Order: sequence, then C-alpha cells, then structure tokens
Amino acid sequence: MKKRTFIKLSSLMAAGSLFSPLIDWAQQDLTNWAGNLAYGTSRLKRVSSVEEARPWIKAQTRFKVLGTRHCFNDIADSRDEFLSLEPMRKVVALHANTVTVEAGIRYGELAVYLNDRGFALHNLASLPHISVAGGCATATHGSGVHNANLSSAVAGMELLTASGDLRQLSGEELQAATVHLGALGVVTHLTLAIQPTYQVRQYVYENMPMSALEQHFGEIMTAGYSVSLFTDWKNRNINEVWIKCRDAFAAPPEFFGATAATRNLHPIHDISADNCTPQMGVPGPWHERLPHFKMGFTPSSGKELQTEYFVPLEHAYEAIKAVEQLHEQVSPHLLISEIRCIAADDFWMSPCFRRPSTTIHFTWKPEWEAVRQLLPLIEAQLAPFHARPHWGKLFAMDKTKLEALYPKMKDFRELVRSYDPGGKFRNAWLERLIV
Repeated sequence: MKKRTFIKLSSLMAAGSLFSPLIDWAQQDLTNWAGNLAYGTSRLKRVSSVEEARPWIKAQTRFKVLGTRHCFNDIADSRDEFLSLEPMRKVVALHANTVTVEAGIRYGELAVYLNDRGFALHNLASLPHISVAGGCATATHGSGVHNANLSSAVAGMELLTASGDLRQLSGEELQAATVHLGALGVVTHLTLAIQPTYQVRQYVYENMPMSALEQHFGEIMTAGYSVSLFTDWKNRNINEVWIKCRDAFAAPPEFFGATAATRNLHPIHDISADNCTPQMGVPGPWHERLPHFKMGFTPSSGKELQTEYFVPLEHAYEAIKAVEQLHEQVSPHLLISEIRCIAADDFWMSPCFRRPSTTIHFTWKPEWEAVRQLLPLIEAQLAPFHARPHWGKLFAMDKTKLEALYPKMKDFRELVRSYDPGGKFRNAWLERLIV
C-alpha cells in the first residue's frame, strides 16, 4: 500500500483538543473523506436493517457509528469497532409535510427523490454528499439569515440505545438530542419537515471591497435566500459573492462594489468550475443550486483541512475584521474562507443555540503543523465574540472553554450518562471535550 501522511489520533497534545503532529501511517487504509485522518481501526460492520443492527450493538463493549466520513477531526473515530448504516438508505414514508428516511441516506439522494415528487427541504449544505443522520448529529448547515441549520428540519428521530432498545424521540427530548455528537445511540430513522419544491437562481459577483461589509453586511447577506462570501483575506477583498435566490433578483452589473461574473466560477478561483452547481442566473431545482458542488463530482478541492467558527450575527463585521488582522499568517496556508449566516435554533449542542450566527470557515491547504499553530491565534481573536467551533472540524478549544460557550453543556452531559451509562458510544473525542 502506498504510504500516505495522516494525523495520528492515538496520542494528543496536552494543549486542549489539538492533535499530535503529522506522522507517517503506512498500515491503515480506513480514512476520512479528505484523507487527513487515519481511523484507529479498520474493523467495520455494515448493517442493512434495525433487526440486523440490534444484536450486534448489544454484543459490543464500545464502538462508533461511521457515516460518510466528512468530519476532519476524531469525533467519529474508534479504536475498537465501527458500525455503518450506509446500506440503510431508503425513504420509509412521504406525507404532505414530512418525510421519514433511514439514517444512511445522503442529502443528494433524498433531494432528488423529494424533487421528483414535488417536495423540497428548506436548505442544503455546501456538499450534498453527506448523510442526513451525520449532518444533523453535528449541526451541519447551509446559508441564509432566515434559514436554520439542517437539524432544524428534524421532526422525529428513532435510535437504538446501548442495550439495543428502540427509542422514539419527540418534543423536549428531541430538542435535547437532535445534535447528539454521536454520544447517545445509533440513529436509525429521521423524520424531516418538507415543503413544496421550488426553483433557485444562482448569481456570482467578484471582488467586493471588504469595507462594504461595515455598513451593508445585513443588506448583502439578505440579498438572496442563501448568500456566501468567499475570501482569501488578501488585499482587504471579498473574492466572490454567491447569491442564491428563490424570488426575483434584479442582478445588477455591480453589487456593493463587486462586478457580476461573466462565467461560472469555483470558490477557489484557480480551480475549474466543472464540479460546481450552475450559476449565471440560470434557474434550476433547489437541490441543484443550494449546494455549491454537484452530487456526482469531487467537492471542494479534495485534499484539505477545514475549520469553522460561529459568532453572534450582531458581531459579524467586528469578528471578520478580527480575523483579517491575521491575514499575513493565515493566507499562505489557506485555500479559501467562506462567510455565511444561519438562523438560531433551540438544540442544546448546536453552535446556533438561541443565537443567530455568522460563520467564518477556513478551507486549509493540507499543512497540519501550520494550521495547528494558527488555530489558537484565530480563537484568541474571536474570543471576545464567544465564537463556537463546528463540531466536525479542526479547533483548539478545550472542555473548559466549550462548557462556557454552551449553556446546556452540563445538562447534555447528564443526558449522555442516562442514555449510555456504560460508555458504549464514547471515544477519545467525547471524553476529551464533552463528558
């Protein structure tokens, strides 16, 4: 097997949640999507039904559920066993306002199914490749000032407990458990709110002065149903503005100092736009415009690291300026940054818990040692704004800092103990940061 370089997760640095330096790992072939992380075991059990999963779960001492492997840290890692529900990808029931699906289905697959029948989800993430269960477990999101994260569509959830019992969640229990970080059990089915299908047009503008955000951030981010800003933090410039519209958009030739693109673009300017969803205002179904990348193509750049922080919407510009002050350190190791807005929700462990948010996302070059040193600097700059990290990406905060950021952290810890008293679903990530 060809030798590759991965993050080794078996030994952690003393400082918070930082991983150890990169090392050569020649014998492990089970990795995450980006290839930056080698999992602690290759033992993986695939199941195609609840009946098949239940006895296996009861027989295990400790294991983790492994989804589409899009997390960049060890949140889903295991040194013992993995369980995969990837074969469980059926739509179980479709009603006027909800759809119930098996946990292994991917958003791209579900979106096509719904659209063909005249329905839609309220939003999608940048990548349609992720599973519904995994996206909801980590509070994955799309964009839109009035759009809450993907978890906000969850109207019901079914999971298998450590003892193999099947549990139906609703009401306050669902609110506490939807963003569960893999700590409560094996989610087998989810019921999601849906709506009638709709069309979206996507427009891209280039080179907006960052200074435009100071007075016009709200106008810019509400110009469409979903808006993303891309920057490499050079020259006090927003490289690209992506505006996705459900309603009419005048599409002026200039937008707050930015000029309309004359061709389809990739967020990373030097990469071909072939993998990206259509732009130039051409209308299309919601699921072919809301993600940045097409389902059948390699998303983003492929080999990369990712980090993301959520700050209160009212502090968006100040937080952006705080990061911009680090441009000389950040830019050499960066592929691109994306800035988005997400509505508040009431899920205990969601980064948007009771807080409308702006996210500052970093897609890094695969240069872990440099990124490892940058994360504490970025977090220090964002500390005055009480920035919360994306659970599935790379960050340096420790348990003490996280607990101060999440008002329901102690309650969630008690919930974990009640659902999983023997620690069957725990791993190093949970023990280091949550429980």
